[in-house]
Amino acid sequence: MSNKYYKVIAENRKARFDYTILETYKAGIVLKGTEVKSVRQGKVNLRDSFGRVEKGEVWFHGIHITPYERGNIHNVDARRPRKALLKQSELKKIIGKAVQKGFVLVPLKMFLDGNYVKIDLGLGKSKKLFEKKEKLKAKDVEREIEGAWKENQR
Repeated sequence: MSNKYYKVIAENRKARFDYTILETYKAGIVLKGTEVKSVRQGKVNLRDSFGRVEKGEVWFHGIHITPYERGNIHNVDARRPRKALLKQSELKKIIGKAVQKGFVLVPLKMFLDGNYVKIDLGLGKSKKLFEKKEKLKAKDVEREIEGAWKENQR
């Protein structure tokens, strides 16, 4: 196990701002050959992507993987739906919770686990506008306190 490494390819920072993430799952993703090459180059965008349960499987929609520049006819559509690879027990848990009203499946980050491309999938609820504003206000107050504290240290 010492030869395993993790390299984060893309991260969906906006997901934690827009959603309250309750659980996370590590899932594989079905990719074509040229897509893997683009992922290894870091040409991935997870913004505005989401997971959806369709026919007993989880599918990712909206993940943009830029076509490989030397892929010619082997390239596929950049925003095509991609299937998630999960253990059967995790799949049952996710399906049971995702069909409840208000729950959302959100890809949080894409990374390399050894030679495999994986995605951290978050199960959460969307935040209301006032919750987002409160978080921003708290961050501003914390920043001001930290600045005042540094001023007193001088």
